[in-house]
Amino acid sequence: MAISQVLCTSFKKELLEGTHIFGSDGFKIALYTSAATLNADTTAYSTDNEVSGTGYTAGGYALTVGTVASGDGVGFVNFSDATWASSSFTARGALIYNDDKGDRAVMVLDFGDDKTSNNSTFTVGMPANTSTAALIRIT
Repeated sequence: MAISQVLCTSFKKELLEGTHIFGSDGFKIALYTSAATLNADTTAYSTDNEVSGTGYTAGGYALTVGTVASGDGVGFVNFSDATWASSSFTARGALIYNDDKGDRAVMVLDFGDDKTSNNSTFTVGMPANTSTAALIRIT
């Protein structure tokens, strides 16, 4: 099994088709164990090898979408940090997906190794919403 950080290929196509609307669609982030296979070919949210444990609900966390912006020849958007308070589980990666459009995959995040929360707050920190740091950047 493997998790590779990448914008999903299906998401790139769906952007061109106008499927995802970052100003109004609801996006979520789901956490996965090291047994998950998430990569460029991931097309939708799945419960297969999703994290389970105290403080985590299947389907993940509802994200707040940052301002869609452009600058330096780049279009970009990011999300708010995701937090699970008083949680106990281990996660290896995550999938950001569009909850309003059939759970279509957007992006896979690879944490690099297992990250564990033991009755504490588990946070997936997002980078700044800038042309050089945002998770989603169109160059």
